[in-house]
Amino acid sequence: MSTILIHLLLLLSMPPLLAGVINKTKAWFGGRVGPPLFQSYYDLAKLARKRMVLSTTTTWVFRIGPVVTLATVLMAGLLVPMGRFDAPIAFTGDLIFFAYLLGLARFFTTAAALDTGSSFEGMGAAREVTFACLSEPAVFFALLVLAKVSGSLTLTGMLHGPAGGFSAATAAPLILVAIGLFVVLLAENCRIPVDDPSTHLELTMIHEVMVLDHSGPLLGVILYAAALKLFIFGALLLHVVAPFQTGLSWADWSLFVGEMIALAVAIGVVESVMARLLMRRVTYLLTGAMLFCGFGFLLLVR
Repeated sequence: MSTILIHLLLLLSMPPLLAGVINKTKAWFGGRVGPPLFQSYYDLAKLARKRMVLSTTTTWVFRIGPVVTLATVLMAGLLVPMGRFDAPIAFTGDLIFFAYLLGLARFFTTAAALDTGSSFEGMGAAREVTFACLSEPAVFFALLVLAKVSGSLTLTGMLHGPAGGFSAATAAPLILVAIGLFVVLLAENCRIPVDDPSTHLELTMIHEVMVLDHSGPLLGVILYAAALKLFIFGALLLHVVAPFQTGLSWADWSLFVGEMIALAVAIGVVESVMARLLMRRVTYLLTGAMLFCGFGFLLLVR
């Protein structure tokens, strides 16, 4: 029971911190002080107190979209284990349920954007679903590799790996999967080099342009759901690149938190040392991620 409570506590409270760590890292690279580490929490609290402004063009789809997105992402977070601990919900084939939950979240986010009747938000929604056609196969290939290596069809069993640990024969596939998943993490969470969350130029944005008409609590829900998604993909990636454990419960939880913060720093470093790609080159990057994960699977079934 204590493991489930800690899982829920981290899932609900830690995601906004990752955005603060990323912003602090980028500020350090730029020689600036940057916003406070907990600025994301302040922003969410401020948005929760504001009044919503709704366009007369929108319908119930616009209002319910962010809520459904948050609910589905939260459910997906209950399927992904943290560190060496089991996820609160696990059953055979839950990896398919996990993928469809994220797909449902994407559907309602894009549906809410299209409901505004704005050509700019429609453009962002089109980009979102187009890039998803490349990132989702990469995720499925990565899950297939983990299922083959672990011999399990549950996310908890897959991500914890075989009882004896990963063998040397699985090193190359797992390295390829780790590279592919990191690219997918950047793309799914609209980070550089796929998108720049700090800009507000509609012609170059993907996620930000989709939420231009949201305000107040609805915008806060969207930002919180985006932070949750980053946290979930980060937890997924850490099982591949840093499957470490000490055997002590308190130390393993602390290790997981430290690894998540280190991953946020790594994302901040990536965003500091490279620029955003041209829109037409994003597809090349995502195709590369899909091929990395696909070749990882082929190495196992050869």
